[in-house]
Parts: sequence; C-alpha cells; structure tokens
Amino acid sequence: MTPTREMIVAEARSWLGTPYRHQASLKGVGCDCLGLVRGIWRAFHGAEPEPLPAYAPDWAEATGGDSLMAAARRWLVERDGRDFQPGDVILFRYRENLPAKHAAVWIGDGRFIHAHDGAVVSEGTLGPWWARRVAGVFGWPGVG
Repeated sequence: MTPTREMIVAEARSWLGTPYRHQASLKGVGCDCLGLVRGIWRAFHGAEPEPLPAYAPDWAEATGGDSLMAAARRWLVERDGRDFQPGDVILFRYRENLPAKHAAVWIGDGRFIHAHDGAVVSEGTLGPWWARRVAGVFGWPGVG
C-alpha cells in the first residue's frame, strides 16, 4: 500500500511512548531511531528491504562510513533543501564531520518524532541545535 503523508504521520505518532531499545523495532516494546523508521517502513511496504547488520552505539565513529545516509539513499527518496513535508525522514549529524547518526520523522509545525537513548519515542522541536545538524531529508517511495 502506498501511504499518504497523513498516514505516515499517524503511524509515527502510534509509536509515541515506545521505550528506547538499541537495535529494536517493536512498537510499544522498544526501538531506536532507526527502528522507528524501520517500523514505519514495515507498516506500509511490508518486509524491510535489506537485512540490518548488528551495530554498536558508536558505530558511526568506529566505522567512519556514512552507512545510515547510504541506506536512506538506497531505499528512500532524497529531497532537496529544508522544505520538510509531513512524513519526511530527517537524518542528523551530531557533528559536522561525522556520519549521519540519528533519524526522525517530520510531523509539521516545527516538530518531529524520534527515539533517543534514555527516553521514549517522543516529539521534538526543530530548534537551532537540531536545525544545525540536519544532514539529509528523505521522502517515502511513492509519496509525492
């Protein structure tokens, strides 16, 4: 099924309150930021498009590769600029010279949904700290 932007946002919101669990992707049980995106993918596209290798919390620093960005480019639709649309996936770099390491789903009105260590899936605001760290914006296959 090809989702609408509203459907993607509703699915992301249905994950609110899910505890943070590294490498997990089970709504209500546990997920990390990538697990949230994976769960939304499964809700609309079925099986995940490729197997996920095990990764440590410091994987981006340890490998030096930009594997999260590369995977997003393989399976999502890269968008130009910062004209975020509801449902878009936003990737963040914690430092300018590091690989993208965090993902969130834009819900509009300056807000996104994400999972972060030590918390539950929650809404965040794209304030200056997050805005400086945006590395890429991606739409979902088939969504205009």
